Amino acid sequence: MGRKSLKETRRLEIIKVFYQVAKKEGYENTSIAKIAKVMDINPSLIIHYFDTKEGLTYELIDHILDRYLLIYTIKHKGQASLGDLQKTIEMLFSKKWNLLFDDGLFYTFYALAFREKKIKLKYKLILDSLRNGLAKMIEECNQQSLTNVDDPQVAADFIFVLVDGAYFYLSMESDKKAYSERLAYYKQKAYDTLCISPVKVVSAPVC
Repeated sequence: MGRKSLKETRRLEIIKVFYQVAKKEGYENTSIAKIAKVMDINPSLIIHYFDTKEGLTYELIDHILDRYLLIYTIKHKGQASLGDLQKTIEMLFSKKWNLLFDDGLFYTFYALAFREKKIKLKYKLILDSLRNGLAKMIEECNQQSLTNVDDPQVAADFIFVLVDGAYFYLSMESDKKAYSERLAYYKQKAYDTLCISPVKVVSAPVC
């Protein structure tokens, strides 16, 4: 068990350094040799764990999924509260969420998805998992009469369409005030979809 734990720790360390190097240098300019140099290890060790740069890329995308899904960690499994749902919306439309993964790398990998089927499937897994997680949370709130959303899956899909479109558009915005105002506008549209008040003004559903 100890050896397995050490192996996983080392693999995660390499993935994180790969992310940092690719974020700084650009994915195309990142090589196993550069990663090894930063870590002060032999490149053969990285190859031992991941075989190729592509293998390392797949592992990084999986790591992204794990980070994104942390948003659905709640204390009482199967009993999402209205507060949980509100906090989730706040998180989705926050700077913290946007900084979970570098925009440049996110869209670089997204572009690769059109050429590499495996990356496309991994990205679809990320997007489907996020939507399904939110839909499940909405459904749990419906069951407790905390919300009254006709189709939780459709609502979740619409909210993530807002999220995806918002951050792509706002990545082009350099005016901080305009950025904040637009993000607040998109967030309110998500609340309107769920017929609930923002987290700072907790009240009963208006629909």
